[in-house]
Amino acid sequence: MQAMTSPVMSGNRRRQRSTRVLVAVLLLVLATLAVAGTAVTGSWVLVTIAAVAALVLGAAATKITHTELLDSRQEAARDRAAQARAYADLTEVRTAENIEFAADMTGKVAKRDATIARLEKRLGDAAAELADARRELAEAGDRAEAAQRANDRLTQQLAAADERANQAVVRVAELEAELDVLTSQIHALEAQARTQARRPA
Repeated sequence: MQAMTSPVMSGNRRRQRSTRVLVAVLLLVLATLAVAGTAVTGSWVLVTIAAVAALVLGAAATKITHTELLDSRQEAARDRAAQARAYADLTEVRTAENIEFAADMTGKVAKRDATIARLEKRLGDAAAELADARRELAEAGDRAEAAQRANDRLTQQLAAADERANQAVVRVAELEAELDVLTSQIHALEAQARTQARRPA
């Protein structure tokens, strides 16, 4: 921000202002003393001259005061103009900073939105993969249950087959025993037939 007025210039102006005001006051005092001094003499000529001189001095003091007032107003206007320029420059700088900050924030928000979108997509993909995995797990469970049921059936069928095989073995042993009995009987009958055939008629 630019400086509105330099300290040296402000000091010079204050000294000029003080000098002008002092001169105006001295002129008024001088006019008053002149009128008072001539009034004591009682001479109308001197009083008139003093009055005219007082009028001139008063006019000069008024002119000095008016000039000082105009200078003060111009100085104040210059100060306000400089202050307005400084505020305008500051506002411009702050506006640029705000624009830069807004652009930076917009970029950051856009990046975060993009990151959130990517994370949401990944989350959606992970949810889909989880659903697929659960479905596959359920299907595998169903297949395992079906395999278990098939295994149970096969186990039951195997047990039944074993039982039938055992029964068949027992039956074969019984048939073999019956066969042995029949074979013994046949051999006995053949021996008896041969014996009878050897006897004389």
